[in-house]
Amino acid sequence: MMKTAVLLIPLLPLASFIITGLFGKRYFKEKSQYLSVAAVAVSWLLSIYLIIQVERGEELSWQVYSWIAAGKFKVDIGFLVDQLTAVMLLVVSTVGFMVHVYSIGYMKGDGGYYRFFAYLNLFMFSMFMLILGNNFLMLYVFWEAVGLCSYLLISFWYTKQSAANAGTKAFLVNRVGDFGFGLGIMLIFVTLGTLSYSGVFENAGRIGSGTITAICLLLFMGAMGKSAQFPLHVWLPDAMEGPTPVSSLIHAATMVNAGVYMVARSSPLFHQSHTAMFVVALVGTFTAIFAASIGLVQNDIKKVLAYSTVSQLGYMFAALGVGAWAAGMFHLVAHGFFKGLLFLCSGSVIHAVSGEQDMRKMGGLKNKIKITYWTFVIGALAISGFPGLAGFWSKDSVLAGAFNGGYWYFWLVGLIAAFMTAFYMFRLIFMTFHGKPRDVELYSHAHESPRSMTIPLIVLAIPSVLIGLVLGLPPEDGHIDRFLEPVFEAVKGEAHHFGALDVGLMALSAGIGLAGIFLAWVFYIKRPELPEKAGAHVGVLYKAALNKYWIDEIYFALFINPVRALGRGLWRWVDVGIIDGFVNGSARFFRGVGMVLRPAQSGKIQAYMFSMLLGLLALLLVYLALTI
Repeated sequence: MMKTAVLLIPLLPLASFIITGLFGKRYFKEKSQYLSVAAVAVSWLLSIYLIIQVERGEELSWQVYSWIAAGKFKVDIGFLVDQLTAVMLLVVSTVGFMVHVYSIGYMKGDGGYYRFFAYLNLFMFSMFMLILGNNFLMLYVFWEAVGLCSYLLISFWYTKQSAANAGTKAFLVNRVGDFGFGLGIMLIFVTLGTLSYSGVFENAGRIGSGTITAICLLLFMGAMGKSAQFPLHVWLPDAMEGPTPVSSLIHAATMVNAGVYMVARSSPLFHQSHTAMFVVALVGTFTAIFAASIGLVQNDIKKVLAYSTVSQLGYMFAALGVGAWAAGMFHLVAHGFFKGLLFLCSGSVIHAVSGEQDMRKMGGLKNKIKITYWTFVIGALAISGFPGLAGFWSKDSVLAGAFNGGYWYFWLVGLIAAFMTAFYMFRLIFMTFHGKPRDVELYSHAHESPRSMTIPLIVLAIPSVLIGLVLGLPPEDGHIDRFLEPVFEAVKGEAHHFGALDVGLMALSAGIGLAGIFLAWVFYIKRPELPEKAGAHVGVLYKAALNKYWIDEIYFALFINPVRALGRGLWRWVDVGIIDGFVNGSARFFRGVGMVLRPAQSGKIQAYMFSMLLGLLALLLVYLALTI
């Protein structure tokens, strides 16, 4: 039964993609969602079945058939179902199912309705295969397939220039990371002669220190691109040009988590290199506070959540880098639910105010869209680390892992980023829902979203509240720690016993989050004139954060503009000057030859016979000259 479930989980969305993509426009049209939602719903139920079976102690390692056999290079199509696979399947399938349901209302009336659901199904198939594969080549193939789906969904409204540009940007930036990822996989095969997880991890200990560090850093380069870590983070905020369900599905709970999953899956490799681990922790920690500082001042409701995603992914990598493997995965699970909720809530707000995304034009929506408001507040409290909610337990496990591992500087930066997170999330809440309406016309037309959109909000709000209690208790040795222990058995550090110091650290973490919420209340409710004064006071810092530290402009100056200039030069001097010049010159030469020879083609038989006679005389003279 497990094998059947493993096959059906990815194949059902694939079949739905083929049928909807081929026949949706002509036959299904506005009913295209039925098959797509049903396929993902069954995959979700089967994912729940698998996690129950894994919880009972069952695992699956299944070689389906030989895919590539070329000399020593042998790769199978195979599936691996263990604790890590089961956790990822649950998060991806649950959020994916809710996004499919939500999209019924959000995308209603769109001209590409059938195409949107086909793309969603293709994405789900690719993501499921990425998670279920048992070797690095399958991981790489579907890693790229997920990237393709991201491009298709971000640029879904391709007639909108900004959306087309955002899709292209996401695709190109990910190619930078994927170049390193591909080299890392090649180096694994050259070193060990296999790409299967079992073969690689069993022999990880015999790889030289320099080689293992190179492999891990190249793999992490791919993770930096896919999971939007500095300096390859620039694609994700622009990806908000896609429909909001895409933002929730791809950029909150699924695709961006692929990098975290890959590093966690490769823990036996990373554990062998202290340098690689430190780089992962350093990049993650820096990204967490860097992105949070940008999120403090953004005014686009989806951009705030986008930079929040970048920051929270940094938290996850920081946890993996300090060796808190289970904590990193715990935060991935919790974040998947509450960030998926937050993105869908933002879509509900945008739907309510006729497509507007600028929070400066909102305000006072609390009583207009009550379901959206309260679920949004739950998501914001969860990500802010409010005591008892999902983010409180998962963030505390990350911070505790850094502190107990002796990485106090990472712990301190993590605390500061947690404060920023609470502040900018409730800045969003207060600007959007509280105070007086800033645009009266916009406010007057605001309305609650249909049930197909609000029901997924309520469903995702439940795990945002409860999943921390279910998975995180008792602290430092919660259910998720014990569940994932077999996966990370070979790389776990010394056991830590929860004590009074940990209680103090937990209280400090909670207090930091509450302080951020309180400061946001002071700035945007009690004394709304303060933000402008504070912005003027810090001047350059505010302008830098508002302009995202000009990273895009720097990239344009260093890479894009020089490449464009080189391209124009090659076109002008090589393509037009040399290649076209040679081709056109050849044409002109033979045209001249033809013009010279043209008078000989007079059409007069006498002239032709005279020419033949001259030719014969010439041949006779040559013959005589050679024989005498």
